[in-house]
Amino acid sequence: MAAKPMTKAQLIATIADALGTTKKVVSDFFETMSLIAYRETKKTGQFVVPGFGKLVKAQRKARTGRNPATGEPIKIKAKTVVKFRVAKACKDAVLS
Repeated sequence: MAAKPMTKAQLIATIADALGTTKKVVSDFFETMSLIAYRETKKTGQFVVPGFGKLVKAQRKARTGRNPATGEPIKIKAKTVVKFRVAKACKDAVLS
């Protein structure tokens, strides 16, 4: 069985301990970074987190799908989605 992923509270506590600061400061940092990431992705189409990757706004074309219950074809509208592209440095660190 795979280990449970780290929760937000555990991540905040770990970073606070590593940096010798309070959980409140780390929590405020993450909240501010999230707001900046959302704003920049909406405004410019991408937000880079050095060493981790980037959020990218992308367009999906309209396409035909299938209703899983009936198998009948359905039209899926075009839409804008947000994707996360992992940086090479992150891939190398995790997969090596």
